[in-house]
Amino acid sequence: MHRQLLALALALALPLVAQAADNDIDKVNGAARVEAGQHAGNVSTVNGSVHVGDNAVVQKTSTVNGSVELGEHVQATAADTVNGAITIGAASRVSGAVTTTNGGIHLGKGADVAGKAGTVNGGINLDAAHVGGGISTVSGDIIVGANSHVEGGILVDKPGGWFNFSTNSRLPHVVIGPHAVVQGTLEFRREVVLQVSDTAQIGPVKGATPVKFSGDVPTN
Repeated sequence: MHRQLLALALALALPLVAQAADNDIDKVNGAARVEAGQHAGNVSTVNGSVHVGDNAVVQKTSTVNGSVELGEHVQATAADTVNGAITIGAASRVSGAVTTTNGGIHLGKGADVAGKAGTVNGGINLDAAHVGGGISTVSGDIIVGANSHVEGGILVDKPGGWFNFSTNSRLPHVVIGPHAVVQGTLEFRREVVLQVSDTAQIGPVKGATPVKFSGDVPTN
C-alpha cells in the first residue's frame, strides 16, 4: 500500500518537474524577455539581447551576441555574454558571477553581485554597489564609485594571446571613489593610472602607484 501511494505521489510530481524545466526561455535569434514581476528559469539567446524586467526572479541569464540587462530589484543566479554589455539595475542581486568578454559592466545603486565581475575588453562601473568575488579586466577602465564595496580585490591583467584584441595604447584608468572599500589585493599586470579618494579604503597594491584625490571625482 505504501509503495502504491509513493508511486502515485511520484507520478503526480512529474508534471510539476516538467513544468519547472519548461520555465526556461531559450532563443536563437532575437531578444529573450522576462516581463516585470515574472519568474523564469534560465534565460538565454544567441543572437540577441536579454531583458529582465523590474522585480523579476530568474536563474542564469546569458547570450553570445547581445547585451544582458537586468532591471531594478531583480534576482538572478548569473549573467554572462561574449559580445555585449551587462547592466545590473538598482538593488538587484546576482548570487553568482557577472562576466563578459567584449563589453562593459555597470552595476546600479545598491546592486549586489556575490561572485566576480569580470570582462576582457570593457570597463567596469560600480555605483554604490557591492561585488563579493573581485573585479577584473584587461583593457577597460574601472570605476569603483562612491560608497561601493569590493571583496576579492581588483585585477587588471596584461594583454596577450587571444585576449589582445585592442590596439588602443591608452592606459586603463582605475578610480576608487569617496568612501569606497576594496578588500584584497589590487594587482596590476600592466601599466595603469590608479586614482584613489582620500576617504577610500583599499588593500595592498601591486604594480601601480596610487595617486590620491579629494572631492567627488579626480580633476584629471
